[in-house]
Amino acid sequence: MTADHRLAQQVADLLGTHIAEYPDFPEPGVLFRDITPLLRDAKALRTVIEYWVGMLPENIEYIVGTEARGFVLGAPLAYELGAGFVPVRKAGKLPGAPASLRYDLEYGSAEVQIQKDALPAGARTLVVDDLLATGGTAAATVELTRTFGVELLGASFLIELEGLQGRERLPDVPITTVWSIPN
Repeated sequence: MTADHRLAQQVADLLGTHIAEYPDFPEPGVLFRDITPLLRDAKALRTVIEYWVGMLPENIEYIVGTEARGFVLGAPLAYELGAGFVPVRKAGKLPGAPASLRYDLEYGSAEVQIQKDALPAGARTLVVDDLLATGGTAAATVELTRTFGVELLGASFLIELEGLQGRERLPDVPITTVWSIPN
């Protein structure tokens, strides 16, 4: 067994032991996947980050991470890659006059923001978050990131819930995921 195959197997095994499931949270019928067990296990988190880095495009200059778990995962990815990290925040969390994008959710709307001077035009950029579910937040983050004139290399997620078809909201975006769950 090669080192790459061994690492891939270790990461596959962690899905069953380091992602907690909470049925009917935050509402009946929803199965919430919680990454806290992964985050509190330093060795497991290091293994996942090492594996994840190997999946990403080359020469990334900036990781754009979505609040809040995209911060927790995007920052160590940026560190490992020698890239900058740019946070995408919920409305009202950034000072000054940030760039904003309002988008629709299943029940209502939300707004994401990035500091206006955060990304230089042409920068090789990757969007990162913990979860790709219905794709609404990911699509809004991608759209807002593109307003900076960057070279968007794709979007990468720790977990994809395939049954919710979030990829359909990102038809022209290369997507990588560490774990895909049929849902």
